[in-house]
Amino acid sequence: MLSIAWLLRKKSVLLVVSTLSLSPSPSCRFLYCSDVYANGQTLSGVYTIYPAGETPVQVYCDMGCLINDSQDGRWTVFQRRMDGSVNFYRPWKHYKNGLENLYQLTRKRKYELRVDLQDFEGLTVNARYSFFSVKSETEGYKLHVTGFVNGGAGDSMYESNRQKFSTLDKDQDTHKELNCARSFLGGFWYGACHYANPNEIYLWGCDGTHYTIGNVWYHWKGYDYGLKNIIMKIRPVA
Repeated sequence: MLSIAWLLRKKSVLLVVSTLSLSPSPSCRFLYCSDVYANGQTLSGVYTIYPAGETPVQVYCDMGCLINDSQDGRWTVFQRRMDGSVNFYRPWKHYKNGLENLYQLTRKRKYELRVDLQDFEGLTVNARYSFFSVKSETEGYKLHVTGFVNGGAGDSMYESNRQKFSTLDKDQDTHKELNCARSFLGGFWYGACHYANPNEIYLWGCDGTHYTIGNVWYHWKGYDYGLKNIIMKIRPVA
């Protein structure tokens, strides 16, 4: 049965893709995209993994590169903006299943995060973090992201570290006055409020009329530039 928890479109993907009715034997179940890769399936695409043990989940595995060098692949893509065809300004229930799967994935092993960015002039940069985890729903799906390594993008995730996930109808940010998700038309790990907001409305490059309200990465392009591509992906650390 199709789950929209984090959305699947050909050009816009957020973890989870779908839940399947048939399951293979336990010996054929993969926990991570790196397991799929180790099994000899080295082409990027949608694969079935079992982050919680029993429930099958389809995810996009980046086995090579999507925008630029992905450093040996084996990445599980959980957020992907490629155009403005999908509205990501959505309520909690549309994010909950994907957040739960991130929790199930990252509670078992240490994960690293890579964020690939591309502007409308064709330039590409990235940001890497040596540690990425998401806590349980009872803890607000709190994010832990540390160990920044600069690939040209700058560190726009540090405001999100140790923050709970917020949506338009579930305000868990630390701002004393604003609901950051409502104010900036997105859903993310907001503090008070953000330097990165990949799930905001999709802006097509520089647009000063929508300052801070767009798919921005402040430490690369500032608040008034909507990026062409934003891809967030994780993989277990050996």
